[in-house]
Amino acid sequence: MQTKRSLTTFAPMATLRSERTLAWAAAILLVAVALGAFGAHGIQGRVDDRAFHNWGTAAQYQFIHGLALLGLAALEPRLPSRVVGFVRILFLLGILCFCGSLYLLAVRDLAGIQAWARALGPITPLGGLMFMAGWAALLVGAFRKG
Repeated sequence: MQTKRSLTTFAPMATLRSERTLAWAAAILLVAVALGAFGAHGIQGRVDDRAFHNWGTAAQYQFIHGLALLGLAALEPRLPSRVVGFVRILFLLGILCFCGSLYLLAVRDLAGIQAWARALGPITPLGGLMFMAGWAALLVGAFRKG
């Protein structure tokens, strides 16, 4: 006689995935607060207005997507695990590419990496596309669960 497995049988695996997403969210948010504070107190007045604005945009998007990862951790049991993993990767790569390139572009004169501007410029919209793809995957995954 075959017994039906309960959802609690798989709870430890779901918990591990949720904890991983939660850990990423906490790390991303910690760094977002630190970089936001550094921007407000460390580079303001040392870079031009556009660079300072870019730094603020990077911190804002990093914070938004850190909160999105936090929400993803909370919703993880209600979504297909493949979707959660895919969205998490897209958001993390989006943060790295979009926010990371904006942070570096903002301080390129201070850091002496002016030559990197040509390489970093195209990375920013690529990160934005990753954010959009992550949100689209979440949208599709939400409809496929039911």
